[in-house]
Amino acid sequence: MLKGFFNVPKAVNETVKSYAPNSPEKAAVLAAYKQMWNTQIDVPLYIGSEEIRTGNTRTMSAPHDHQHIVGKYHLAEKSHVEKAIANALETKNAWANMAWEQRAAIFLKAAELIAGPYRARINAATMIAQSKNIFQAEIDASCELIDFLRYNVEFMTQIYSDQPNSDSTVWNRLEYRPLEGFVYAITPFNFTAIAANLPASAAMMGNVVIWKPSDSQVFSAKIIIDVFKEAGVPDGVINVVFGDAEMITNTVLASRDFAGVHFTGSTHVFKDIWAKIGTNIHHYKTYPRIVGETGGKDFIVAHPSANVKQVATGIARGAFEFQGQKCSAASRAYIPKSLWPAVKQQLITDVKSMKMGSPEDFGNFITAVIHEGSFNKLVSYIEQAKKDTDAEIIVGGNYDKSVGYFIEPTIIVTTNPKYTTMETELFGPIVTIYVYEDTNWETTLELVDQTSEYALTGAVFSKDRNAIEQAAIALQNAAGNFYVNDKPTGAVVGMQPFGGARASGTNDKAGSALNLLRWASPRTIKETFITPEDYRYPFLGE
Repeated sequence: MLKGFFNVPKAVNETVKSYAPNSPEKAAVLAAYKQMWNTQIDVPLYIGSEEIRTGNTRTMSAPHDHQHIVGKYHLAEKSHVEKAIANALETKNAWANMAWEQRAAIFLKAAELIAGPYRARINAATMIAQSKNIFQAEIDASCELIDFLRYNVEFMTQIYSDQPNSDSTVWNRLEYRPLEGFVYAITPFNFTAIAANLPASAAMMGNVVIWKPSDSQVFSAKIIIDVFKEAGVPDGVINVVFGDAEMITNTVLASRDFAGVHFTGSTHVFKDIWAKIGTNIHHYKTYPRIVGETGGKDFIVAHPSANVKQVATGIARGAFEFQGQKCSAASRAYIPKSLWPAVKQQLITDVKSMKMGSPEDFGNFITAVIHEGSFNKLVSYIEQAKKDTDAEIIVGGNYDKSVGYFIEPTIIVTTNPKYTTMETELFGPIVTIYVYEDTNWETTLELVDQTSEYALTGAVFSKDRNAIEQAAIALQNAAGNFYVNDKPTGAVVGMQPFGGARASGTNDKAGSALNLLRWASPRTIKETFITPEDYRYPFLGE
């Protein structure tokens, strides 16, 4: 083992590239997109050193052109999941005993691979697999993922350096061991960065991982796997399986060596996993760590003093970037009556100017929602709003799935603050607005707090500092990430640690040291230099 107290490179946030006309990054990503679009890939299971092709496959297509096949991936059976667990446990000791700076070097290299040679490929894959426009792909698949890897290395060193006090008679040390067993990472379709970070953050702390990516994100997950392999993540540290989510989860949770779950996805699924863990609790070697970031019904509340254009822009960007498929997306807004006519006009103007289509055309702000199930669900809410007397669609409301799963950005205005789309997470390009009387500012804050079971993100717009303070206090439990005069999306690693409470998750703050601490099991070591040789204490003397 190398000798020395090593300093890692200072983490800095990756600069977002512009992709302006004639820029080299635009040419590179379009070339990568074209190459991937015209090539079909075959994605196996990754278990230990093996790439396993089961022959039971599903095809992958782009949401914006669902008949165009870009590849297939192989589905695991229960025996494959059990094999992945066995491989992880075989690898565990070597990985856990590897010096921390060697683990750090692997993930720092991964960050630089994404920043350089893999940047166009991972962005293009995300554009194809998740129908993200280039800006959304860049800030997610490249910049946020690079930031996660760089900052997590720095956070790891901060954690390791946090040591207890000692004195001349005793040396106290705190060792941050990996968990005893393996970690199960379940990742969502909507962020390539999250898909990589959930297994990587646990692995960085010396854990071995079973990773199940979303079925709708396998295409870009393959690039993550390629990056980790080239960076030097040893075989068996991160084992990747695809297939039936319930079967995989039940097999993982049945293992006595299950030590924790790192989850991003729906609230319902996370609660089911928690319940299953509770049922199995007497079977496990240790109490599993349960870390989850789940749903959201995120709000924007405007004070009568707010700037109209800022409010409208916050709603338009917060609700419609990436088709509203962010757990942080603005999906309900509260606008004072005095501002509403101007806000309404600006929103209608903005939404009508938004172009929709393939992400390959950089002029398109809106692309497709992720799959037919999502499309049909969103359409049902739009159609219901068209029928309800307490709701009105003021812009949007059209849709078409003949080529891709396209839904227009849609704004519903309701006279009922508890209308269905004010309370239900939709995960699409729909925002519902309630117009309140200016004099009801304080009661509106109570309404914002009490309307939703979620507590992920929220924003207040105001020029009045007293009103901002009122909102911050009244809504302190309504959002784990609270924004002042900004949209409630776009948390940056190292700047705005991300996570919420209530039905939005365990609030373990991805993008901070708090999350990494969940993947360590501290051991205190006390070394006494002059060891007592008589049991008698002084108080026993005459």
